[in-house]
Amino acid sequence: MGQLTFAEAEYEVKKRKTRREKFLERMDSLLPWKNLERQLAKKYCAGRVGRKPYPLKVMLRVHVMQLLYNLSDPAMEDALYEIESMRRFAGLRLSDNLPDETTILNFRHFLEKHKFGKRMFETIQRHLAGQGLRLQEGSIVDASIIAAPISTKNKSSERDPEMHQTKKGNEWHFGMKLHIGVDETLGLIHSLTTTAANEHDITQADQLLHGKEKRVWGDAGYCGIEKREAHSDRKVKWLIAMRPGKRAQLVKGSAEAEAEKEKASVRAKVEHAFFYIKRMFGYNKVRYRGLEKNTNRLYLLAGFTNLLRAERYMAA
Repeated sequence: MGQLTFAEAEYEVKKRKTRREKFLERMDSLLPWKNLERQLAKKYCAGRVGRKPYPLKVMLRVHVMQLLYNLSDPAMEDALYEIESMRRFAGLRLSDNLPDETTILNFRHFLEKHKFGKRMFETIQRHLAGQGLRLQEGSIVDASIIAAPISTKNKSSERDPEMHQTKKGNEWHFGMKLHIGVDETLGLIHSLTTTAANEHDITQADQLLHGKEKRVWGDAGYCGIEKREAHSDRKVKWLIAMRPGKRAQLVKGSAEAEAEKEKASVRAKVEHAFFYIKRMFGYNKVRYRGLEKNTNRLYLLAGFTNLLRAERYMAA
């Protein structure tokens, strides 16, 4: 390592750590970097010609930051020039040849091309299982709408054909739907699918169960799930919430009312997962056209969510 610049020297003696520094340090300690790099290494350098590529370790860390802060490719390049804590997380210095937006874009396309999002999510799941955080006896299923642009001011002069509109309550929404299955004990995401927003929640439930459940929890949108052919051989206890109108007729304090309250308290864990993805990581609106690219990104965000939620259990 060469001599420190004045900016780097001043950074070394600053009086306190920022929230960004603390958060990046958390993620640095939680992510299984070596396992993730091993997944990508064979494909990363295969068939490359021309100038030597940036180290895989650097580009992976840049990509992780881009997802954590929901940055566009140009914004990620600017952040590397402006923010010292981000450069340090990536293992870069201001005097280095920093990755430009095209390099950042190409690395994302590389991950999308080989569908590494799901594979990296599975790598994180194996890492957590190695820490003793394994699937328990029950799953919670739910879905949430992720908005898409409704404007037709684009090259094709039309909305994304893979996105659709749906009515929720008294409001219309246009976009896609994220369906997840979450462990009832730890609240960790174990399965994920995506569809257009007009697809009913119940149609994806069979893909959200890992098959070892004894209990399945869901909101009123899953009423009648036990009658579907896909679940005819499934020996589980279905704990599905009553429809709001029927629940409103229950006597307060009755056994049925308390049972519904208990169901709601367990199902709350799935909302925590959506909070991380849509609020903490800012992915309440799609970044790309089409389901495939967004799904690839959502797998990684689900992995990051599990790491942050599992942190307290790993510390224990």
